[in-house]
Amino acid sequence: MRRHKISRRDFLKLAAVSAGGLSVQPWQRVYAQNGFNQSERLARVVWWGTELKTRPDITSNSIRALQEDELLPWLREVVGLYPTDISQRWVETPEGYLWSPHVQMVKNQPTLPLATLPMTSVGEGMWAEVSVPYVDLVLDNPPARAPWLEYRLANGPYPRLYYSQIVWIDQIKIGEDGDTWYRVNEKYGYGDIFWAKADAFRQITENEITPINPELEDKRIVVNVPYQTLSCFEGNQEVYFARISTGALYNAVGERVDAWATPGGTHPIWRKMISLHMSGGATGGGWDLPGIGWTSLFVGNGVAIHSTFWHNNFGVPMSRGCVNARPKDAKWVFRWTQPHVTYDPGDVTVPLPGGTPIEVIEA
Repeated sequence: MRRHKISRRDFLKLAAVSAGGLSVQPWQRVYAQNGFNQSERLARVVWWGTELKTRPDITSNSIRALQEDELLPWLREVVGLYPTDISQRWVETPEGYLWSPHVQMVKNQPTLPLATLPMTSVGEGMWAEVSVPYVDLVLDNPPARAPWLEYRLANGPYPRLYYSQIVWIDQIKIGEDGDTWYRVNEKYGYGDIFWAKADAFRQITENEITPINPELEDKRIVVNVPYQTLSCFEGNQEVYFARISTGALYNAVGERVDAWATPGGTHPIWRKMISLHMSGGATGGGWDLPGIGWTSLFVGNGVAIHSTFWHNNFGVPMSRGCVNARPKDAKWVFRWTQPHVTYDPGDVTVPLPGGTPIEVIEA
């Protein structure tokens, strides 16, 4: 297996570029994209130091500790033993077993780059989803503005986007290496603009966001916090079910943080976006994440149902108030609920009484 890594030397060169400006155009800078393992499914390590075990048992022997973003073939998910945690799911790989919450299931599906971009109300552009395990980014307009980017440039790992993240692409260039590069320009971010290899993205089409059963008005969502589940109802019939992660009530040192709870009661969806840069919290306990897909906001302070790529611990409270969902689940909810979002501009806000109601059951 070949792993995608960046040398310390190249990382320091990129940091210097961000501090002092680009001496050449970003698509001319060569940061070679190594080939990923060709397995149908891959396990990307999302937690640095995750241990590869001989058996699906936390007490079994450790083979080695893995670094963040290491990839192993995902053979299957099995039930194992982790007595101190809720999740007992493990991922079997050819080398051993990984605790499932610490890995993201990804695919390696590079696509043929476009020669031109579609025309939209804001000029040329398209929504695109990362279709490979991850893709490295080159900052086009230093210095870094977003907290996540400042941190990555200062501490590593290399700035990148991950499988299932969604961004706006607004330019195409051909690099000196002959490869096609896309310009990544978040519509709702801090203003950082990047270049990335185009074959790492697949175009999201208008057909993908067509509404599901739009003629039905009697729709509601029930988020059950004790059970960590989400159910979609048409009348009294449940039509969709998913495991989710709501607000975590305790921080890493076991202190209760009531502000992280997902607000109880019934709330209407008031805004939806195909992609959103999400951030919040205080210094040392905050978060800052670009390219969050299929976002359905239902509480005014930013609480939403949205796609999640940074953990696989669904069924356990993990968020800072939002409802974390698998990308496919967040996308289904996004298409099924009101208000409907059109591809262009990919964002809609509605006044009260709002769209589809979401009932959050706290106990």
